[in-house]
Amino acid sequence: MSNSVPAEFPFQLREGLLWVEVNTPESAKPLNFLLDTGAEVSVINLSTAKRLGFSLAPKVKVRGVHASMTGYWPQKLSATTSGVALPADFLAVDLSKLSRSCEKPLDGLIGADFFRGKVVQIDFAAQKVRLLTVEETSSAESALPLDLRHCGMRVQASVNGSEPQWLRVDTGCATSLHWVTRNVRPKECSSKVAIGLAKLNIPQKSMSVNLGEHTFQDVPTGLHRTAIFPGEAGLLGNGLLSRFSRVTIDAKAGRLILEGNPAQ
Repeated sequence: MSNSVPAEFPFQLREGLLWVEVNTPESAKPLNFLLDTGAEVSVINLSTAKRLGFSLAPKVKVRGVHASMTGYWPQKLSATTSGVALPADFLAVDLSKLSRSCEKPLDGLIGADFFRGKVVQIDFAAQKVRLLTVEETSSAESALPLDLRHCGMRVQASVNGSEPQWLRVDTGCATSLHWVTRNVRPKECSSKVAIGLAKLNIPQKSMSVNLGEHTFQDVPTGLHRTAIFPGEAGLLGNGLLSRFSRVTIDAKAGRLILEGNPAQ
């Protein structure tokens, strides 16, 4: 990669989420975005779009975690972070509920569309996101097959000794794991409120998780009776991903590369 091309940008890991400062000519101050691989496309908060004076694009229906709402697509936005260009098209949608659950206002999400056709390393230890070449990943320690679908990215994992199941790689999920199972016994579970597009009261239980060659015990897991997204058995969030020093999403070769000795 040419040295003249920006190849990395910083993030802050706060509240289990990856915060990134985004610049656009329409705003004198940087905007607060989350790096969210669980979002199909990049998103700008509807209130931010209105504040910056954008004319709203045509309406579309938007599906989230057990919720749906109206969005506006495509919203054209010239946006960068530390000189790295972000996708040109954004979905304008109301993120007010998610924003209120965060310690600072949320202006948008950098979604899975940013990762397509790239090799992107999330360095949790250094709190940097790097754009790599294929050659820079050749000596990867541990790689899992990564299924790249139009709606998101998924890998296989085994939960509590189950057969491997597809989980969405979701850096917009602050917790470790959400898992779809019909064997939810409320008396055996604690309860936790999750706030995204909707406020949910989710049963919680500790599970064992096998992710490639790595096994984790006592992983806090949100339990669901129905699929969150079609063809997926749950979400793999930052609570597990950040146990590795570096996680590389290689969308060119279809690999999720996990590096460093994970904290158990």
